Amino acid sequence: MHQTTIRNTVRCTGIGLHSGKQVEMVLRPAPEDTGILFALRSGSGTFFLSPKPRLVVDTGLATSLGNGHDHLAIVEHLLASVRGLGIDNIRIEVSGRELPIMDGSAASFVYLLNQAGVRRQAKARRVLAIKRDISFEHEGKFIKATPHDGFAVDFTIKFDHPLIGREQLAMEITPDAFASELAKARTFGFLREVEYLHTHGLALGGNLDNAVVLDEFGVLNTDGLRFPDEFVRHKMLDFVGDMAILGLPLYGSFEIFASGHSLNNAFLRHLEDHADEYLEERVLPLPEEAPAVAPAKAPVRRPESASGLRQPAMA
Repeated sequence: MHQTTIRNTVRCTGIGLHSGKQVEMVLRPAPEDTGILFALRSGSGTFFLSPKPRLVVDTGLATSLGNGHDHLAIVEHLLASVRGLGIDNIRIEVSGRELPIMDGSAASFVYLLNQAGVRRQAKARRVLAIKRDISFEHEGKFIKATPHDGFAVDFTIKFDHPLIGREQLAMEITPDAFASELAKARTFGFLREVEYLHTHGLALGGNLDNAVVLDEFGVLNTDGLRFPDEFVRHKMLDFVGDMAILGLPLYGSFEIFASGHSLNNAFLRHLEDHADEYLEERVLPLPEEAPAVAPAKAPVRRPESASGLRQPAMA
């Protein structure tokens, strides 16, 4: 399987969830083996940041990365889109300290990446594959992983709310499945939490246009839910994005119960700390090129004898 990047440069602007201010983002093609590279532009220059588990500096409302010089918030939806669509190498330029929240899902990012197009590169794709079973648990929540040639997720959530309760979804994450089944699922929160955050000057860009908000009984958004189980779908989307922080695409089958950004990152750090035990790097084989079709040979004309019978051709 070949590495890929995007074909064309694309850009967009949107509101930042934390600041409530407009953020500009540019997506550019990147050479082979670049991986996902953030270029953070600020008044003091441009800082480069490649996602790694220990560069996650906050998992409160979302996943934030930092490099000691600057930080970037709410990276998981874009990272999920990049990995979900099977893109290996990309440069993401950001003016501001957070990615735009868009509508609270990954749908806008998927649209943007599809507009850019995907280009195959010459080198083979490298992945990190789970090579033995692992169970990572904390306070009743868990992530269990087993070897698998691909990226499969079985996610269960449980909330003490009449509209959510217990939801479960399982799927193999492929570009088609991600785009059609996960990308449109929006982040969600509870009205009491949103009011608290706004009172304390947090999530200033959050509103019903970029999140599903629930009161004690139901959804406040007038357009309702996009999927009957939109809540577990968004949690799965977040998991795809958080796993992209490992650097290379991750192969395995994952069973997850009630995990969020914090446990996702703790799991990645555990994998990284015990990489020799649980992970192996693989280079995926390139597809065999179809053999060139040999030109048809002209039929051999055998000389005829005087009697009209053909003589056998000599080798």
